Amino acid sequence: MTANTSDILLARMMALHPKIIDLVLTRVWRLLGALDNPQGKLPPVIHLAGTNGKGSTQAMLRAGLEAAGKSVHAYTSPHLARFHERIRLAGMLISEADLSALLDECETANKGEPITYFEITTCAALLAMSRSPADFTLLEVGLGGRLDATNVIAKPALTILTPISIDHQQYLGDTLAEIAGEKAGILKPRVPCVVGPQPEEAMEVIEDRADHLQVPLIAHGQHWHAHEEHGRLIYTDETGLMDLPLPNLPGAHQIENAGAALAALRYLQMPEKSYEAAVTNADWPARMQRLKTGPLVQAAPKAEIWLDGGHNPAAGQALGHHLARLPARPTHLICGMLNTKDISGYLSPLVAQAASLTALSIPGEANALPPEKIADMAQKLGLQAGTAQDALSAIRQIAGHSPHARILICGSLYLAGSILRENG
Repeated sequence: MTANTSDILLARMMALHPKIIDLVLTRVWRLLGALDNPQGKLPPVIHLAGTNGKGSTQAMLRAGLEAAGKSVHAYTSPHLARFHERIRLAGMLISEADLSALLDECETANKGEPITYFEITTCAALLAMSRSPADFTLLEVGLGGRLDATNVIAKPALTILTPISIDHQQYLGDTLAEIAGEKAGILKPRVPCVVGPQPEEAMEVIEDRADHLQVPLIAHGQHWHAHEEHGRLIYTDETGLMDLPLPNLPGAHQIENAGAALAALRYLQMPEKSYEAAVTNADWPARMQRLKTGPLVQAAPKAEIWLDGGHNPAAGQALGHHLARLPARPTHLICGMLNTKDISGYLSPLVAQAASLTALSIPGEANALPPEKIADMAQKLGLQAGTAQDALSAIRQIAGHSPHARILICGSLYLAGSILRENG
């Protein structure tokens, strides 16, 4: 198979279903049946859902498990630069040869029947992970939970619900309670669930669902606590107190994500060395990531250039809070967003921290917001705003009048992926 076989197969799979998103599980069950039900042959599964923090929590949990000597499969989405990032087998990204062979096998088994891109590629991931030995499987929900293609595990070892907020209303519902109901759809009878910090409305739904299914909850604020104190992460639960370094993933919100990962490691009875590794060894690109090399950095050598893929109001709040705690520098945003997102809700918490915004389109994304709409909303919020053709020209423009600036590229994981590819 040639080096780009997986790209060809993935492009074909995009055309297998006429709708972009259609949340049902019938197509997934049909294809899994044709593949001899790999979802029943996985190493013990930890299933994660939530609006924000799923990926960071998964990354910290994986770091902790691996430090304990465990081999870990991991499935996440979307990818940033290459599809292969979505599937990690026993710690290693899936190879091009293995990915191409699996996609070809799934396409053949599907027999041309309608199926979404995410559904068929999730089936490929489950098939890959069922054929490779490991101690644990970490599955991250793509969208929602109840009808997500990953929600086919009858009895996971553990579930995790990270913070839930308003996002994807067109698919999950208009209220926090409706969205929480979809996310809590991953709970399984009598399987414990680690719960991160939640709004009261969401927590009520989670507790009702847990009561119905006899699910033991390991909930933030009740069964575990995590906070920063004197530059350290303090975690407490019924087992005792842990005094750990702050997470290497930047942002105050990572304290709570770390807490969920630590609660999961405690439940799994991992050794002491796993806890510090969870917060210091995790790697999760495009979450307040400092770019230090590449053409974008070279275009503004005296500036700080950061990249963040958050894209909803809760992510904007977390980002604004983090920017407020950084050493003073003029901060300039370079922003691209999808047309399904709440521009005002995302940008509002950032206005107080930013000197300007330059809006971009997201390359190759049909659903990208026109830059003029983003700039117009920023101006309505009181932020000086304009547009640019691409990130490189925007950075050069900012560096021309503010060479020591902090430049934050933000608003979309799809934009973040484009930036990482462009920057090498």
